[in-house]
Amino acid sequence: MGDALALSGTSGGEKADVTVVKIVDPASAKEAFSSPKAGERLVAVQFRIRNTGTAVYDDSPSNGARLVDNEGQQFTARIATDTTAGPSFPGSVTIAPGDTALGYITFTVPTASRVAKVQFALNSGFAPSTGQWTVS
Repeated sequence: MGDALALSGTSGGEKADVTVVKIVDPASAKEAFSSPKAGERLVAVQFRIRNTGTAVYDDSPSNGARLVDNEGQQFTARIATDTTAGPSFPGSVTIAPGDTALGYITFTVPTASRVAKVQFALNSGFAPSTGQWTVS
């Protein structure tokens, strides 16, 4: 973790350096109604997105993020779940060329799962390149 990966979007001007800054596992829900069900836990991943392209990055980062466990199971983000780890990305972000955004994306995973990888792609996950970080 900590490495910025250069990712491209679906149009020529969409480019970003994306970094997994921190993983909080387990994470605590900020509100009681957001707590996971029995047998599940929250994992919060902090991403930094730096727009290195010529186009404005306007997207929902949580749509393009995935966790992968040691068995290869993939987990999508849990929408609108704030944790005590820190500020979450809002539903959508707008990042001008040269600017940076920082925020957490929260996932629900089974208690027994061991997180092995974090994946991220621009354009709500539809971009041609996907970044992947190994979790140690």
